Amino acid sequence: MITLNETKLDNKRVLVRVDFNVPLTEENGRFKVADDTRIRSTLPTLRRLLDDGASIVLMTHLGRPKSGPEDRFSLQHIVPHLSEMLGREVAFADDCVGENAFAASAALKPGQVLLLENLRFHAEEQQGDKAFAEKLSRHGDVYLNDAFGTAHRAHASTAVIAGFFAPDQRGFGLLMDAEIKNADKVLADPKRPLVAILGGAKVSGKIMIIERLLDVADTIIIGGGMSYTFAKAAGGEVGKSLVEEDRLDTARKVAELAREKGVELLLPQDSVAADAFDNEANVQVCNSQEIPDGWMGLDIGPAARKAYAEAIENAKTILWNGPMGVFELDNFQAGTKAVATAVAKSTEHGAFSLVGGGDSVAAVNRFGFAERVSYVSTGGGAMLEYFEGKTLPGIAAVKG
Repeated sequence: MITLNETKLDNKRVLVRVDFNVPLTEENGRFKVADDTRIRSTLPTLRRLLDDGASIVLMTHLGRPKSGPEDRFSLQHIVPHLSEMLGREVAFADDCVGENAFAASAALKPGQVLLLENLRFHAEEQQGDKAFAEKLSRHGDVYLNDAFGTAHRAHASTAVIAGFFAPDQRGFGLLMDAEIKNADKVLADPKRPLVAILGGAKVSGKIMIIERLLDVADTIIIGGGMSYTFAKAAGGEVGKSLVEEDRLDTARKVAELAREKGVELLLPQDSVAADAFDNEANVQVCNSQEIPDGWMGLDIGPAARKAYAEAIENAKTILWNGPMGVFELDNFQAGTKAVATAVAKSTEHGAFSLVGGGDSVAAVNRFGFAERVSYVSTGGGAMLEYFEGKTLPGIAAVKG
């Protein structure tokens, strides 16, 4: 398997699977990139290849086209932005397979970059079609997967295609390599104590990662909407807070397993409750197990913020996945901001901190802490599945 830090690919045509599934905005009938985070995260790989004297063929998906090409999902809209970021003209092929596309990639010279049209304009991509993957493989002498965000999908361009390249002609880009190495710092050999912070709406979405972390973590902090399922499972009154009634037994089982394994399970002592899901709603701070009828918990309270911050600031390894409340609303962001502050402070004192999951990443970006944590994962669902212990097809296929 190729490692970019050890292998030079000069005069090679390198086919790179990237994740340029970026949000677009429309202005005067033209689409523009609204957030280039995913593009920026892949630039180190692309610049390394260009510095080595390689030519690059980029392939990615964008959005969820229903049946064939749709203009609003065409990758031609990101070409100007990508060209500006790379500091050179990026050529565009109006298909990812077909004579024109193959002619364009075959004609590339060292230092040139070609972006193929949206992979998902072909249904065979998501079907993991082998014949389609073989066609895509014709675009490169070497294949690199640098799209961690899609590594959990067994699609043609992320997994199946690797089989058409010999082990010494395939590998990971710098982003994918960094994602795996940083995740393994938490899973494989963490410095202790390891504190895992898990938030979000539902227990059902996090149960597998909670169960896995019970074998790894010293402390698990629970926040967000799913904390009220735990509160009700323990006999609390939670008003009209979000509760998964069918997961009450699951919450009890998690609490019992934590006790058995000696893992500290921290639940919010208090909550900021509101009488409506609205930034202008009436609010009160109350015990998380004594929320009045007609009220709902929308953030952790001041006592919980203090307890959580103390645990985080004593950690040597930190995993954060999920917000503590409805941080998108200004009046319910204090809990998430307190956690972000504590993670940053602990990192400054030598802890390793990994932040992953769309809402957590959005939170550290919103509060200006992205540069003050050790690593911000681009993975989302892929990172979650990796921590759940699942085999990610996009990783397994390259490793062989």
